[in-house]
Amino acid sequence: MATHTEGGTPTRVAKTLSTSDATPGKPTNTRRTKKSGWGWSGTPYLFLLVPVVLLLALTYYPVINMFWYSVTDWDGLAKTKEFVGADNFITVFTKPEYFAVFKVSLYYFFASFVQMGIALYFATILSFNTRFKNFFKGVLFFPYLINGVAIGFIFLYFFRPDGTLDALMGILGLGEHTQHWLGNRDIANYSLAATSVWRYTGLNFVLFLGAIQSIPGEIYEAAEIDGANKWHQFLYIIAPSIRPIIGLSFILAISGSLSVFEIPFVMTGGANGTETFVIKTVDTAFKFNKVGQASAMAVVLLAIVLVVTWIQKRLVPEEKVNQS
Repeated sequence: MATHTEGGTPTRVAKTLSTSDATPGKPTNTRRTKKSGWGWSGTPYLFLLVPVVLLLALTYYPVINMFWYSVTDWDGLAKTKEFVGADNFITVFTKPEYFAVFKVSLYYFFASFVQMGIALYFATILSFNTRFKNFFKGVLFFPYLINGVAIGFIFLYFFRPDGTLDALMGILGLGEHTQHWLGNRDIANYSLAATSVWRYTGLNFVLFLGAIQSIPGEIYEAAEIDGANKWHQFLYIIAPSIRPIIGLSFILAISGSLSVFEIPFVMTGGANGTETFVIKTVDTAFKFNKVGQASAMAVVLLAIVLVVTWIQKRLVPEEKVNQS
């Protein structure tokens, strides 16, 4: 392999160039770069300019507009908007037709705990040496990759009368217990919440699995030497180590249960007592042309999510890393 020695031609050429650049009174390459190189210091800002402009135009500007619309009576079509103060917010909190739909979110909220329990169980099992664990990882995460509208149509046929679920129950001898899974007001929300669990378990599973796999293996080895079984390893090693991820999943569960839209909208359209707060907001804005009222509902939803997140942060503060 050829190398550049001290007396070689390339080295001499480099020295010559270096010497000529260092001639007194003549600016070096570095000095020329600093003097005429405004572009170097400004390049990071140029790269940041486009995403910042897009962020301001597509996120913050609409949010500011939403706050403005929430204190007006705008119908979405008129060129003028009349300021109504807090009337829209008073309507949200005083009329049961608006605020009562939050009760539907409770089905999804409690279902999210089932979802996290299933995800944590499989993440723990598959973090150990298990046969075909990569296959099961793919099976568990796959539903999350499917579009929400497609999932809605899949389970629409699954729950319909004489559909897949009824056929399975008939095969198992449970045909007399079949129900109108989406038509019965007493069980429709349970059916929709179960669909939501099926879809989002994969997301929690990946979060938990990544956190568990980040735990050093030496800790498990030391625990096994001390006689700890798998349950003890989960209780005293895994659970405390993934505590921040559990807190994150809790926040996602609350915000997700409050903003459920796709699955109930596709499967029932909000009928039979399955109308969520977001479906109500969309209907208010685009079906009844009350954009100001709908904006106030969106602001209320945002405030609730922020308050719950703040409470969660206060109750379960993040652990500080000791760098000493």
